[in-house]
Formats: sequence, C-alpha cells, structure tokens
Amino acid sequence: MSDLQYKLVKLHWKVKLLRFFLWFSVSIIIAVLYGTVFENIVVSPKEKMLSQQVENMKLQYSLINRELDNSQASLNSFRLSDDRRYRPILEMDSIPESYRMAGYGGIDRFRYMTGYMNSYLLISTRSKVEVIKNMAYIQNESFKTIAERSAEWKKEMDHLPIIKPVAVKYRLGDRFGFRKIHPVLGTPRPHDGLDFHVPYGTEVYATGDGKVIESGRSSGGFGNCIVIDHGYGLQTTYGHLSNIKVVMGMNVKRGDLIGLSGSTGLSTGPHLHYQIEKFGKHMNPVNFFNEDITAEEYNEMIQTLESESKFK
Repeated sequence: MSDLQYKLVKLHWKVKLLRFFLWFSVSIIIAVLYGTVFENIVVSPKEKMLSQQVENMKLQYSLINRELDNSQASLNSFRLSDDRRYRPILEMDSIPESYRMAGYGGIDRFRYMTGYMNSYLLISTRSKVEVIKNMAYIQNESFKTIAERSAEWKKEMDHLPIIKPVAVKYRLGDRFGFRKIHPVLGTPRPHDGLDFHVPYGTEVYATGDGKVIESGRSSGGFGNCIVIDHGYGLQTTYGHLSNIKVVMGMNVKRGDLIGLSGSTGLSTGPHLHYQIEKFGKHMNPVNFFNEDITAEEYNEMIQTLESESKFK
C-alpha cells in the first residue's frame, strides 16, 4: 500500500452547473408530485368542512326540488278539477293554455347563475319556483272567479222553478201543447201550461224564489191568479185559485205557501193551471220537475224548505 496516491480532481464549472440544474429540477418534480398527492389524498380540515357544506347544500336542493315537484303536481290536480269539474258544471270557459303557460320560458333570465360548479341545480330550482309562482297565481285567480260564479249559480238555482206547485196526489189534466177543444169556449186553442186536478182548497206553493208581480183577478181567463218573476228571464203563473196568500211586490222563497186551488175564471172544475215562461216563451212545466216523487217526499221537502226560509 506504499504506492497509494491521492489526486485532486476538480470538476469543470459546466459540470457543476449541470449537476445543480439536475438537482433543482428533480426537487421541483418531487415537490409537485408530493403536493399533488397530498392535495388529492390528504385534505385539510377547512377543505373538508367546505366540501361537507357543499354536499349538504346539494342534499337540501334535492329535497327542495322534490317538494317543488309535489307542489307542481298538486297545482296540476287543481287545474284538472278546474277544467273537468267546476268550469263545465258552472258553464264557464276553460282557461286558455297560452295564458296558463305565460312566463314559463325565458331561460336567459337565469344567465347570472351560470358558471358555477352546480349551476344546473340552481337554475333548475329557480325555474321550478317561477313556474309554480305563475301556476299558483293563475289558479288563485281562477278560484276567485269560480267562487263568484258559484255564488251566482246557487242564487240562480234557488230561483229556478224546479218543484211541483202542489203537495198532494194529483191527476194531470190538459197538458202543454195545442188542444182541439177548449173545455169552456169549445174552440181550438193552445194550452200554454199544465193542469193539476186537485181538490178544492189544495195548498199551492211557489216553485222557486222570486217576486210576486201579479196577484188578483186576471182578465185572461185564469180567475184569481198569481204571477211570480224568478229573474233570469223566468216567470211562473198559478191560475184558477180560490184564495191568494201573497200580495204584489212580495218576495217569496221556493216552498212558500202562496194560495189555494179553486175553479175561478174559465174553469169547469177545481184544478190548478200552472205555466212557465222563459224570456216570454212558454215552456213545458213537466221538464222542470220530477213526477216520480211521492207526496210524502214532497211534504218532507216543503217542510225542509220552510225551515230553511225561517233561518235566512
């Protein structure tokens, strides 16, 4: 080992510079890889909290969207009731689809919500809210109109002459139409009403709400006669009465006692002549009441109407 020698080797500066750049580059690469791995695998508490908040918001939006879908389904159900039940019954036109759909479009209104990670969720929710607001407003206005029409319809139904004018069992005499021989005059004449052959002094009732516009002796052959104006173009006439219980100008309710049957005027025996006019045209009274109802059922109905009238 006596011949061992040491020789000082000096690297050229270019080699040193190259080695430095290699070391620096490797350090940078290692740092980037470490940072990437740490960011993807190891999450900071703050990032974890923010991530949890985002997930919670997504869940809340999903629940809100579900509730909005349920609300929209309910409004659609109200809409079907409008179009298929209430409006046809009340003889009202359906709401045009163009009016119901007004304000549904215009997605550009939500342009300010674009550019975010969950923009589709924000826009979808906001769009549903706008649709429901529009549907709710239109439905509310529709219900207001239906309520107003319903009140008027009920009033109109109360005024319609839809019950028989007598409660007892009866035999129908001359019916509505043209008769070849008038029983008193003996000539062909139209018969504009319906004759109820009932005993003398049978109670006669108003067949609908209205106002008495004639009460007394008639010049047209009806003898003691009552005429009631029911509004809506309808009038009823009760002829050949033996006694009158109402005076002209008096308001009556359906089922109110207005007179007693008799045989006054051009009559061959006790009966009640009953006729209905609509806008001046004579109508067949048979089409306005049910002939199958029994006397007992009729009396029960009259009692109910009288009790209701007392409380109004």
